[in-house]
Amino acid sequence: MVPVAAVTAVAAAHIVPAATWLPRFRTACLPGLAGVGRPGHVALTFDDGPDPESTPHFLAVLDRLGARATFFVLGESVSRHPELTRHIAERGHELAVHGWTHRRPWLPAPGRDVRETALAARVVHEAAGRRPQWYRPPYGVLTSGRWAAARCAGLRPVLWTAWGRDWTARATPDSVRARVRADLRGGGTVLLHDTDRAASPGCWRAALGALPGLVAACRDAGWEVGPLSEHGLATARGT
Repeated sequence: MVPVAAVTAVAAAHIVPAATWLPRFRTACLPGLAGVGRPGHVALTFDDGPDPESTPHFLAVLDRLGARATFFVLGESVSRHPELTRHIAERGHELAVHGWTHRRPWLPAPGRDVRETALAARVVHEAAGRRPQWYRPPYGVLTSGRWAAARCAGLRPVLWTAWGRDWTARATPDSVRARVRADLRGGGTVLLHDTDRAASPGCWRAALGALPGLVAACRDAGWEVGPLSEHGLATARGT
């Protein structure tokens, strides 16, 4: 029988790093993980795609705004929609890894984390023609296993400094804008979602409606808007 103390120690080692999910703690103590970059730039990021129903709408709006972003995609969705994934890259956006599926990480599974993260990085590379640099775990829960898996795959974990809570059933364009702007600063990283895959049905429309106003607010403040690759963060490969 495995001693209780050993089980407790393994569980703690697995889940304690997930405290980085707490936004104020993360931004104050681990600004690099939070995505704090150069002061004159705001990184715009989207999670959970690609989704053929909703992602093209975001690409169209970004085209109209003349803005580029980083899309944290799920490997499983990339394998189903490689042409859409390629299209994201062809429109000038950056692709990053959000895992293979949107599985909750409560139980330790380091071997699976390594395999699935590496597989997700590979299918993104194959679809986009460029090796991804960044990793954001589903739900923003960065366990020790997922941290190690990202590093093994040559990816740097990056979370966010501002989000829109755009995954809820009550989200509206106004609520998303207000929630992001409450924490919006130069050098910040904004989290939105270009799909309702892991959220309330249709909630992506709130993020889509908020997008023009958020980009305008950044530009009015004198901040550039762009992908993480232009945000001034070092990658896992040190470039």
